[in-house]
Amino acid sequence: MTINVTRTYLPDRQKLDGYIDKIYESAWVTNNSRFCQELEARLKDYLGVKNLILVANGTLALQVLYKAMAIKGSVITTPFSFIATTSSLLWEGLRPVFADINAASWNIDTDKISDQITSDCSAIVPVHVFGNPCEIEKIDRIAQKHSLKVIYDGAHAFGVNYKGESVLNRGQASILSFHATKMFHTIEGGAIVTSDDDLAKQIRLMINFGITGPETIECIGINCKMNEFQAAMGLCILDDMPAIENSRRKVWEYYKNNLSTRLLWQQWNDNSNQNFHYAPVLFPCEAALKKAQSALTASNIFPRRYFYPSLNTLAFTGNLSSMPVSEDIASRILCLPIFSELAIEQQQRIVEIINQNAF
Repeated sequence: MTINVTRTYLPDRQKLDGYIDKIYESAWVTNNSRFCQELEARLKDYLGVKNLILVANGTLALQVLYKAMAIKGSVITTPFSFIATTSSLLWEGLRPVFADINAASWNIDTDKISDQITSDCSAIVPVHVFGNPCEIEKIDRIAQKHSLKVIYDGAHAFGVNYKGESVLNRGQASILSFHATKMFHTIEGGAIVTSDDDLAKQIRLMINFGITGPETIECIGINCKMNEFQAAMGLCILDDMPAIENSRRKVWEYYKNNLSTRLLWQQWNDNSNQNFHYAPVLFPCEAALKKAQSALTASNIFPRRYFYPSLNTLAFTGNLSSMPVSEDIASRILCLPIFSELAIEQQQRIVEIINQNAF
């Protein structure tokens, strides 16, 4: 049996079919119909946020925010993230400027941000890496000092709280990804979260071509809407989130308690809960990682090197400056399989192979 780094969670088929039957009855499959509205309302309540706008995917969520917030010129971000964080900037004609990461948290190093700020810099786009909250207050102080906007890439931060409230409430806005690989998903999809009512209103216009009525178009926009079938999947999965979180926590804890202590784990923010979205471990060197990965692959187990390579090493980013910490972490990190259906016997096999081959 093949074991991938994740397995898409699928809810009870009869429950999903019940939603689909209602979609067929209404023949209204998009344009902010019943289930999209219901999912938005339930997610706002579940996550504890003021405004949540569903969109087609997390990458478009970032791109819409750059437009809505009039981001221009250069933007400070992290080289240790999924490519979408950087490619979305480039796609919108912005210039990503990397600041290196913290060796323990793997988030952007707040002590390195100020040195990268130039006269054309308009924003900071930090990432809560694997859901681990950034040093938010320090980022706020830097942003205020230099009159910069802050957009958080919270693609992995579903259900993460910081100092008693959703981490998504910080900055001017945050985004979520609801891709099928995520612990909560809508097949494809994402969301924009903001406490700014005016910004939320503008975004709602922009994701539907700027249309305000059958014969009125108020502003430039794009098609970025979620559809009813995606929303139906999300509604089913949201009901199952307590069980999903519990099962993933057990897998994460088994790894943490049984893998060799020579492997290092991400230092989590003390003011936050974990959501057990990923199970990343850091090997002593790249050779040890490759040895363990090869042994796992031989047993049809396929972890992933998230995030490799460090994005500053990609020529098309236009920013090949050295980021030694990010490059080092990227070369030694491996995300292990973690999903609800991963059996204890499979977890034991993964641990056994790594402990026997990683050093």
